[in-house]
Amino acid sequence: MHRLALALVIHNHQPVGNFDHVFARATDLAYEPMVAALERHPRIRLALHYTGPVLQWLTSHHPDLLRRVRGLTSRGQVEVLTGGYYEPMLAIIPDADKRGQIEKLTRAVAEEFGSAPEGLWLAERVWEPHLARPISEAGARYTIVDDAHFHAVGLEDAQLLGYYVTEEEGAPLAVFASLRRLRYLIPWADPEEVISYLRTLAESEVMTEGRDAPLDLALMADDGEKFGLWPTTHELCWTRGWVERFFDALEAAPWLDLVPPGEYRRTRPSAGRIYLPAGTYDEMAEWALAPGPAARFASLRNELDATGRANLAPFVRGGFWRHFLVKYGEANTMHHLGLRAGRKIHAMSPGEARTRALDELWAGECNCPYWHGVFGGVYLPHIRAATFGHLVAAEALADADAHHGRYAQGECEDLDGDGRPDVRLATDMTVCTITPSRGGEMVEWHDRPSRRHLGNVMTRRPELYHDALRRTAEGTDPDLARWLAYDRVQRATLRVHLMPSATTAEQVCHDTQEELGGFAWGEYDWRLERVPEMVCIALARTASLAGGEATIERTIEIVSGHRALVHTVRARWTGEAAIRAVLAEEWDLGIFGSPDEVVLDDGGTPRSLYTPATLPPRDVVRVFEGHSGLSVTLRVSTQAAVWTVPLFTINNSESGLQKNFQGVALHLYWPLTLAPGQAWAHATRAEVTGAETS
Repeated sequence: MHRLALALVIHNHQPVGNFDHVFARATDLAYEPMVAALERHPRIRLALHYTGPVLQWLTSHHPDLLRRVRGLTSRGQVEVLTGGYYEPMLAIIPDADKRGQIEKLTRAVAEEFGSAPEGLWLAERVWEPHLARPISEAGARYTIVDDAHFHAVGLEDAQLLGYYVTEEEGAPLAVFASLRRLRYLIPWADPEEVISYLRTLAESEVMTEGRDAPLDLALMADDGEKFGLWPTTHELCWTRGWVERFFDALEAAPWLDLVPPGEYRRTRPSAGRIYLPAGTYDEMAEWALAPGPAARFASLRNELDATGRANLAPFVRGGFWRHFLVKYGEANTMHHLGLRAGRKIHAMSPGEARTRALDELWAGECNCPYWHGVFGGVYLPHIRAATFGHLVAAEALADADAHHGRYAQGECEDLDGDGRPDVRLATDMTVCTITPSRGGEMVEWHDRPSRRHLGNVMTRRPELYHDALRRTAEGTDPDLARWLAYDRVQRATLRVHLMPSATTAEQVCHDTQEELGGFAWGEYDWRLERVPEMVCIALARTASLAGGEATIERTIEIVSGHRALVHTVRARWTGEAAIRAVLAEEWDLGIFGSPDEVVLDDGGTPRSLYTPATLPPRDVVRVFEGHSGLSVTLRVSTQAAVWTVPLFTINNSESGLQKNFQGVALHLYWPLTLAPGQAWAHATRAEVTGAETS
């Protein structure tokens, strides 16, 4: 048995846009107790990582805690890591943003704690081989990934007791493996069980070329929130004293050295060269899969365990992190908005405007709303809204720098990476992105004064964990199962539906209505129209129906200087006999808050948008978001009846399944009877007021 070094790395993060009380609770329950425990145990040496959002919050609310951490670093007890300032998924953002975000946090760490960091926290341990170069060029000397990355190239646990060196284009980077077994033992197992496992590692005798002694470092890197903020962990870690007993046990093991990873790298040789495949930890790889493949993947892994073939599990790999951008189209919309804004910002001249725009962009790259697993992620409306807010502001700053005043412009290019054309209409006040190939839907609707994507709703999708909800009625909230509904396609605002005249509100609520002619989702012909201070897209689709042809022509128009858009619809019927149908104009609105904060004005009476409703014909439909003062008013040229559809998702969270209000779908609808050759026309003006930001 040889001496063993143990490196613990604790990562503290809260998403951009998270509620102030969550930051406060995380500090009270997890961050501060850990610092206090380290102060009581000066022989416990480890590494801490604070992301930019946490540093900013602590600077404003608990500078005393940061001073205490600085004291720990000054005596060599704590090493502080860098990373992307706003905790981006480095693999999917441009290299200039990778370096910029890393350098921003490196400066902040050096200023706050008095020493320049050399290690980098890699968000969610999502590794792609190209990352070695930009990370190295940004000044980091090592990073930490999951042991699954090493297992995928054939290494066993005992071969992971150290660090390896990889490179990209000759730029070197040391990579440490975080041991999954330790991650699962800490803090859930008794401290003596953790010590027992570490003793088995100290008994291994793995030698590699270039080293005179066996590999001798075990590393565990995980979230700081598991030490107090996650459900039941505060009682476990602090009330029942798990951390105290664990630190006592570590101090009592004479064969164990507590060493931060940076110090180990500086003083011990590497285990050799390595090239790791793109990957992440096993759970994330499962979450990235669609429900069906995820179930089959989990079944296969369980079968391998049950049949004594667990040694094959490392070679049975799950999904690829980037596929979250396919699984959740809303995340893809954010991603491509960030790429588009970034190209403009990086083309700006250096100066205060560019610096401000870059910071907005980087805040919008925080990884949390770009995926979903155990935590809410993309399903959390306030986190998604914060991300869109920063990205909308970033692009607005770049456009303002380019145009200097009022303007209106239109452009056509593939704006979402699917190989099909999209059309972007933009003024100083409003941006609309329309996809003619998917029903002429409006994927983005930015109100720049409020920094809001007004169409920021969430599609109701199947998730693997829904299966258990359907199977188990006992012990679950019946309200969850009641709201379990799925949309046939990704939600987007401003679709036009042509439906049978007998269509019901319940069908629309569950998205089971019959669609005639494919007008809601099919391809439209289109053209751009421009006049001074106005830009417009004209859309047209003709479809064969029983007994004739229906044509729908639409326009979406925005004017500079106005927080408004105008949508016109003209329906024409050519057939042997009259047609009877319902035409509906769908406005999906991302407005959020409690039931009494998101309301529709029903003749002077506020009606909560949490409840489905059928409202009689009216000239004006006005909705409010109480906490922000945002108001969206739809003025119609022909009185319209209204179906209001609250969009609820049932999604996983740290505390189990929860119901989240994801906005509302307002269907303005008109019963139509069109004789052969007859046409019907209508216009809706959507006006936005309130919630302006500085």
